Amino acid sequence: MMKWKRLQIVAALLVCSLLLAACGGKGDNAGTTAGNTPAVSNSASEKVKLRVMWWGSQPRHEATLKALELYTEKNPHVTFEPEYSGMDGYLDKLSTQAAAHNEPDIIQMDPGWISDWTSRNQLEALDGKVNLADLTPSLLPIGQKDGQQYGVPLGSVAFGMIYDKAALEKMGVAAPQYGWTWDDFFALAEEVKPKLAKGQYFTLDYAGNYFMFSAYHYAKGKGTLITEDGKFNIDEATFLEWTKKFEQLRNDGLIPPADLNASDKEMDPTADLLVNGKVLFRYSFSNNYTTWDSMKEGAFDLISMPRAEEAGGWLKPSMFLSLSPNSKHKEEAAKFIDWFINDPEAGKILGTARGVPANAKIAESLIPNLSEGEKVGMQLIDATTPDGQTFTTGPEGWVNFIDKDFPLVRDELSFGRTTPEQAYESLKKAAQEYE
Repeated sequence: MMKWKRLQIVAALLVCSLLLAACGGKGDNAGTTAGNTPAVSNSASEKVKLRVMWWGSQPRHEATLKALELYTEKNPHVTFEPEYSGMDGYLDKLSTQAAAHNEPDIIQMDPGWISDWTSRNQLEALDGKVNLADLTPSLLPIGQKDGQQYGVPLGSVAFGMIYDKAALEKMGVAAPQYGWTWDDFFALAEEVKPKLAKGQYFTLDYAGNYFMFSAYHYAKGKGTLITEDGKFNIDEATFLEWTKKFEQLRNDGLIPPADLNASDKEMDPTADLLVNGKVLFRYSFSNNYTTWDSMKEGAFDLISMPRAEEAGGWLKPSMFLSLSPNSKHKEEAAKFIDWFINDPEAGKILGTARGVPANAKIAESLIPNLSEGEKVGMQLIDATTPDGQTFTTGPEGWVNFIDKDFPLVRDELSFGRTTPEQAYESLKKAAQEYE
């Protein structure tokens, strides 16, 4: 299996030794389009309203709205119609709009969706419309198809775990250390078992979670769940080992009952089971730490994804901005995307809300003013960089397997409606439709 090639610019950001060399030429292209046209336009231009859609947490919403306000201040003829929400239901809503050719002009896209959307000609090529010169080169390919750029990367993040540091300290249990293993993870569950309060659990039910199982599958040296050429690649023994470990956690009362587990809403202050003290561990990306910290300051910490024979976590582009082919204002929309990723003022407002900025110059400018919470996220990136796994969005045509078929099996396992053996056969059968 190929290892993740180190993101040199991100790593350099953390140690501040190579970044200047990675920033490219000496010319300052920030805030310009590919043709060096200033992002600020003539206020006498035709009035334009751009629809912009994204998902995220409240801090991301607030930062993005502030950036939109600044852009309108600089470009009075451009106003925005923002559409934002949490991740739940986002793709369904966007897909419905796209089917009716009524999607927003500018769309925040997950890396895993790009290949399917480009295969259906649902994204506009951005080459020549947006200046990509200062973006981390290794983040660009996933947003491409046939050499053209359909998604502009906004940042990079590391996949790890967040845990309730305050709760572990209260129990007298040592916190995990970077480099810990899956054996350590399951041993820790046993250690905290007699110390859990009533209604408190070790972690969420991840028996059928695609991303957590991917991390375990990677760590066991079994590669991706789906090969790049579109073949089902889940190792049966590894799947059964994983799901039976969670079956034992379920039987031991170390993961929430199915109905409580299903009620969890990530980063929702009223429904997130970590925030509410119901679970001690859950998966997280490095850029999400500040949101959780804002809800219970100082209570949480990040840790790398457990490893086994190999690393379990990975680095990935956080998300992309894309342009709708049905937009009636493609030129203005592209100018905005260019400004969003390249302008220093925009970068200062947006901070690390979408991960370490993909623009190396913007990333460097943020270093002196990083909050303590943002530094915690940087530590996870730093720990994941040396041998993190290869991130892949998977081959075209498998989005529904990941977003529909896998969650169905997840729920059936959680509610006890299927066995690990039956769950594996269900996934294997479902995969036949996509191969």
